[in-house]
Amino acid sequence: MSDNQNRKSAAEIVKGNLQVLTLSEAQVEQLLDLNLLLDSLEKGFEALSRGDVQAPGRPEISIPGKGFILSMPAYQSGMQVSLKTVCVFEGNLSLNLPNHLAVINLFDPETGKPVCIMDGTYITGIRTSASAVVSVKLLSRAESKIATILGAGVQGREHLKLLPMVRDLEKIYIGSLYFEDAKQLAASHENAIPIDDFEAAVRRSDIVCLCSHSYKSIIEMDWVKPGTHISSVGYAPPEGELPKEIAQLHSLFVETRDAFEQPPVGCGELAGLDPDSGTELGEMLLGIRPGRVSDTEITVYKAMGIAMEDMVAANLAYERANQEGVGTYIVL
Repeated sequence: MSDNQNRKSAAEIVKGNLQVLTLSEAQVEQLLDLNLLLDSLEKGFEALSRGDVQAPGRPEISIPGKGFILSMPAYQSGMQVSLKTVCVFEGNLSLNLPNHLAVINLFDPETGKPVCIMDGTYITGIRTSASAVVSVKLLSRAESKIATILGAGVQGREHLKLLPMVRDLEKIYIGSLYFEDAKQLAASHENAIPIDDFEAAVRRSDIVCLCSHSYKSIIEMDWVKPGTHISSVGYAPPEGELPKEIAQLHSLFVETRDAFEQPPVGCGELAGLDPDSGTELGEMLLGIRPGRVSDTEITVYKAMGIAMEDMVAANLAYERANQEGVGTYIVL
């Protein structure tokens, strides 16, 4: 019997039941090895700059007076296709909900079948801080001893967890709009010190991590001493937490040059700047462009948050879940 005689028409084929793995927030956190995540993100930045990752600009749906929703797809050969939907609703904190909520779907690249639905809220927080900490590892001076984290929310918490993994820090100053939040976060680490004077802390620091949701600058350029590395992960267009002149006048590093696009694709702080003024982390890792070139140079990393980071983290969690039998299957 020929293949043509065996074939079914599209009208005869139905999807039927598909077994899809689901992973909760707690399970995702349990599955992600943070050292492996940092290493995998470095490889991801290299792949981005080689052109091996598909990560189109993210579209936005805006709900007036409430928040916005971004769709963030990504694919690299050898991985499951990733699609994150992230919802940013500032009013959620008053409802005892995170102001960032996310779900990540993974799809089989051979067939397009959905294979996993996982919480993306933890991944969104940890991959953002992990990428910034990769920049600290690559760009801060190796002898850096004092860091300041400005922002005591999710990003402040995750930065405090990850920074000691790449630098041997003697002091980590924690600042916040609310001093009580800084005190509470600082109590979770023996080398952390709550502060209410941002300027004094920044002036003493070798590393400055901006982790706020501020719509205006939270530091000033003349506070920053020579040799400092600054990272900024806040996304609050049209302006944001990082003074534009700091990005403009010092050595600037980005995830990709999409960071220079207008929001929601890029960063408000970089809008209007020459995209060639920034170096992709992957370009530095590949030796295409230099990283830090002197001990007195001020280096700046401005994050926009990209789908590659979600893809890398989600694939790590999914692979380990399969290895260890973690998660619950549902039928779609």
